[in-house]
Amino acid sequence: MHGRQFFTLAFRFCLGGDAAAAYSLRDPHFPEWAMQNTWPQILWIVRHGQSAGNVARDAAEAGGLAVIDIAERDIDVPLSTLGVEQSVALGDWFARLPRDEQPQVVLSSPYLRACQTAELVVQASAIEVPKLRLDERLREKEFGILDRLTKLGIQQKHPELNLQRQHVGKFYFRPPGGESWCDVILRLRSLLEMVTREYAGQRVLIVAHQVIVNCMRYLIEHMDEHRILDIDREGDVPNCAVTSYRAAQRKDEDAVLQLDLVNFLAPLREAATPVTSAPDTPAAAKP
Repeated sequence: MHGRQFFTLAFRFCLGGDAAAAYSLRDPHFPEWAMQNTWPQILWIVRHGQSAGNVARDAAEAGGLAVIDIAERDIDVPLSTLGVEQSVALGDWFARLPRDEQPQVVLSSPYLRACQTAELVVQASAIEVPKLRLDERLREKEFGILDRLTKLGIQQKHPELNLQRQHVGKFYFRPPGGESWCDVILRLRSLLEMVTREYAGQRVLIVAHQVIVNCMRYLIEHMDEHRILDIDREGDVPNCAVTSYRAAQRKDEDAVLQLDLVNFLAPLREAATPVTSAPDTPAAAKP
């Protein structure tokens, strides 16, 4: 046994518990070189279906309003009727995948719209997952004092913050009581460490939010501020769009995650389900 193999196996033995269980659940057809690494075999990252907040935000912007009219906490905003249809269409797509290509683990943001999306995907696909795991690190970016404000509302109520945001840029700008993209990325670093520790070699589906999708791409693809913001400016992540990665060997190095799909929308189009891509309710408009 090579030194690396011995160290890896010894490390997993010492971890015990979930890590040992994850190791035993690996696909027996997964390549030997990948078994020595800690990345998932496949990682899907999906934005939740259209929410009632998306609809309310569109109405506020169209009406020239400063505040988005929605009663629930952002955490409690449910899917719209269309969001339910989008989630079911995505679940149907997963159901048509070969069994050894379907998710084994589903992680979700605890926000209601993400939980509903994950639950509908699991139900519609009939995939066998032990448990839907909620993780607060996948929650929506917190907007603090700018919560529920449209672009006009931010300009009217907080003109100094609007100017600061334009100067600093959304990657580093942290509104009072809220988060910057850097803050989100920091919590996602911890989440990725957990995923590699507990779900190495497995097929993992993550259901979360637009900012989470982009920040995960930033981490996995080793981007910098300018690259991820260029991608962000190209357009919003569509609801129920699929971005995925597969473990692959790079020459003689360890396994890495290689980009497979980006904002993949075939499941919705195949089901003739309308595609939507409005930002979530609290988000200010793009600069």
